[in-house]
Amino acid sequence: MTILSASNTSSATAASPNQEFAGIKQLVEAETAAVNQLIIRELSSDVVLINQIGKYIVSSGGKRLRPMLLLLAAKALNYQGQQHIILAAVVEFIHTATLLHDDVVDESSLRRGQDTVNQLWGNAASVLVGDFLYSRSFELMVSVKNMRVMEILSRTTTAIAEGEVLQLLNCNNPATTEEKYLQVISRKTAILFSAAVQLAAVLSDAPVEVEDSLKEYGLRLGIAFQLIDDALDYKANPEDLGKNLGDDLAEGKPTLPLIFAIEHGSEEQAALLRATIEEGNRDRFKEVYTIIESTKAIEYTAQRAREEAAKAVTAIQSLPASEYKEALIRLAHFSVERSY
Repeated sequence: MTILSASNTSSATAASPNQEFAGIKQLVEAETAAVNQLIIRELSSDVVLINQIGKYIVSSGGKRLRPMLLLLAAKALNYQGQQHIILAAVVEFIHTATLLHDDVVDESSLRRGQDTVNQLWGNAASVLVGDFLYSRSFELMVSVKNMRVMEILSRTTTAIAEGEVLQLLNCNNPATTEEKYLQVISRKTAILFSAAVQLAAVLSDAPVEVEDSLKEYGLRLGIAFQLIDDALDYKANPEDLGKNLGDDLAEGKPTLPLIFAIEHGSEEQAALLRATIEEGNRDRFKEVYTIIESTKAIEYTAQRAREEAAKAVTAIQSLPASEYKEALIRLAHFSVERSY
């Protein structure tokens, strides 16, 4: 189910979001293959369990959106080296480590349509392999021998951890505001998008204004992406989404659709939503969904995502024209048009 119409994001095409995404991936197909090879090689360990879980993670798929952003940004800046391959793998390792830890914290059992690592191997293995991925990512980033790279990625991982803790504090708290929610997703999700494209600018020795523009693009894109993720928790086809609908509700996460519905529903509706968030009750999903529909909370969340995607596109208007710049713009559109 597509939440948004491309007509509100400019330069819409007749292609479906999935076809658009596939076309963008083809632009960096060779580089992505090199990143995948590096990931497989760096996941290797003489510890059998790490190898088992590593192979499972690689085979489980995923969009590999964050490394793709770095690769596209590097091509848009005409970078001629090979270090973007290393840093794309680093970004994916960091992202995967956060997912392994998230699934333990959230007690998730399904991701990308498959059992989570913690569901198959237990929480301890999931946390420890996540730690291994973090450690391996720092080994790789050190090999680039660039202090700016180290500074950006160390600051990013710290911010992600802070975002996770902020989200934990907001869980089961129906008084969470939109501002606090945006603080969480900016640190927990969007900052890695931002770091990915900023790293491409650093590798390319781009002027500071270009680096700042890409950093802003990534941040806005990441916020838009997470807003749609939160909307899809109520609207998507579960098979497309790759996880159970209502997971956020079951975890007591006050995402933007719930925050908006509490503010704009009747006293009775708001009371039910507050109680559901406090309890983390998936059993009320149908009632909650009805309230979210009646208050147009999904439409509001989608509109906020469109606004962030538009800001992302505006941020990189000064980049030289190229098919890679156009792909970055199309990714902003994809982030709000997708169904998974």
